[in-house]
Amino acid sequence: MGNGGLGRLAACYIDSLATLEVPEIGYGIRYQFGIFDQQIREGWQVGITDQWLRYGNPWEIARPEAALYVQFGGHTQAYTDDQGRYRVRWVPYKLVKGVPYDTPILGFQTNTANTLRLWKAEAPESFDFAAFNQGDYFGAVQEKSACENITKVLYPNDDSDQGKQLRLEQQYFFVSCSLQDMIRLLQQQNLPLERFQDQFAIQLNDTHPAIGVAELMRLLIDVHGFDWERAWQITTHSFAYTTHTLLPEALERWPLAMFATVLPGHLEIIYEINQRFLDQVRMRFPDDPKRLQQLSIIDDSGDLYVRMAHLACVGSFAINGVAALHSELLKQTVLRDFYELYPEKFTNVTNGLTPRRFMVLSNPRLSRLLLEAHVSPERGPHG
Repeated sequence: MGNGGLGRLAACYIDSLATLEVPEIGYGIRYQFGIFDQQIREGWQVGITDQWLRYGNPWEIARPEAALYVQFGGHTQAYTDDQGRYRVRWVPYKLVKGVPYDTPILGFQTNTANTLRLWKAEAPESFDFAAFNQGDYFGAVQEKSACENITKVLYPNDDSDQGKQLRLEQQYFFVSCSLQDMIRLLQQQNLPLERFQDQFAIQLNDTHPAIGVAELMRLLIDVHGFDWERAWQITTHSFAYTTHTLLPEALERWPLAMFATVLPGHLEIIYEINQRFLDQVRMRFPDDPKRLQQLSIIDDSGDLYVRMAHLACVGSFAINGVAALHSELLKQTVLRDFYELYPEKFTNVTNGLTPRRFMVLSNPRLSRLLLEAHVSPERGPHG
């Protein structure tokens, strides 16, 4: 209970990659509270706060020296750089510090240890000394509380606009931290940023991190000075997208007004991506306005929304479902228009379970039988 399918899949990925000795980093959020713990009260199951960190976590290693900063809200300013190129500067309303916590993930009978890196949100300044001295004790820690709310709870209730905005902030926070971290790792190896797609393949586990397509474009263009075409070439060769649903209503989308409030610069980038993308669709399918509306990243069929699955499809080099039948149904139903446009992008990756560690602990006799029955001449017995 309380262990979501996406998290289970990510754990399988990390475990298998370490055993296969493929270097990887699993990025996510270090939530203070999990989905829920459960109790039985008067015969009924009730959910209570899952305080999984109440005794600390001896397996994780805090990396405060690798902290990064993430911006929210505010507005953008257009300007011309010293080479006469059009540029955009983001003037944020809020700044949040992301502190990484690393957990080593060991491979099975290998010398490989990969990394699970989870980000915790903190305020740049955790205590306003001046406000405290003036007797404003709540105001002295208000910024700290507001920033830490981003990584307070896994899956906050999104029935309200505040809950929806918090989810959007959570997603952008961990995506921005992770992409900035990848760029930093590249620079630490003295490798040019032009080789980003050669060093990193970024797997989007469902639509939750799809804002990464716009964020990598922002980092490359606004921060590192790339032109649009080169930034787009790097971005579309870096991302791959796994979708876990066949229901159109389950594909994540954000109200346009809310998106503009939280991420004003990213909305401008998404508009540009969408315009260029729809120009390609018009060339491929002329005189088909219905198809344009169905494929557009911006849903304008009623209230305006940003369609995150569409952004992921446009910005990725590969798209897959989670089983052969699921991947085929994707082509026929929810992503049919994208399959007709990009058939070469669609593939299948069957998501399995990694039972190895569970089996070794829970059924050692069966584990020994499997080891004895399955022998590799190169490596000897293996699980």
